[in-house]
Amino acid sequence: MSGWHLDGAVLGPAARESFRSLEAAFSLTGQRVTQDQISDVVLVRADGRNYFVKRYGTAGKYLRRFLGMPRIAAEWRNLQRFAQWGIPTARVVAWGLERTLGLIFRRGAMVTEEIPGTVDLLRMARSGDPRLRQRAFVARLSADVAQIVRTLHGHRFAHNDLHWRNLLYQEESGRIFLIDCPTGRFWHGPLLNYRVAKDLAALDNTARIYLSRTQRLRFYLDYAGKTRLDETGKKAIRHVMHAAEHRRRRKQGKA
Repeated sequence: MSGWHLDGAVLGPAARESFRSLEAAFSLTGQRVTQDQISDVVLVRADGRNYFVKRYGTAGKYLRRFLGMPRIAAEWRNLQRFAQWGIPTARVVAWGLERTLGLIFRRGAMVTEEIPGTVDLLRMARSGDPRLRQRAFVARLSADVAQIVRTLHGHRFAHNDLHWRNLLYQEESGRIFLIDCPTGRFWHGPLLNYRVAKDLAALDNTARIYLSRTQRLRFYLDYAGKTRLDETGKKAIRHVMHAAEHRRRRKQGKA
């Protein structure tokens, strides 16, 4: 898994030079977007385009420091999967990592091309965007999000951080883009059902504040591919509501 990969076919000369190696990615000093204990993100402009460079100095938190796939590798692989599945997402143009003695994670990075003219759904909601009071607009966005989530779960994949902040709306195209998925993975059997419910509960945690019960039900029907709610759907919704309530109690307990 060690090494560095560059999608030179979609990059201009300045970008190819800026992202030519893992060493070069770590030496970039663009506008800092975020920073925490394990990673940072900087915004770099090259060839008239913006790029986000995400860099990790550790494999992840908790057991991931020592076991499993490094967080940065999971991030780029999941975004590449989304693109393969037809889910609009950020294009990964460079990625890679290096290990000490070929085994121990040392550092890794990923470069994604900015999706221009976007705003995340949480920011839209919190800013009081008047379009979220228009039934036709909300119905269109809801159907797009439902299709994205249905595609994920149809591949037995759970995002595990499926919040409104990770769904971007692009004004020009009217499309929804899914981003930021370092903890998503494939699941099977009862564990898949549990993770699916967690994904839906995460979305509904914000939807219950900004959308009506009818709009929330419409989302579920679009997601389930149904025209009316049957007993199976009612059971599934109860499962989601239980997961949402469990999540809220956990958050309150940590507060």
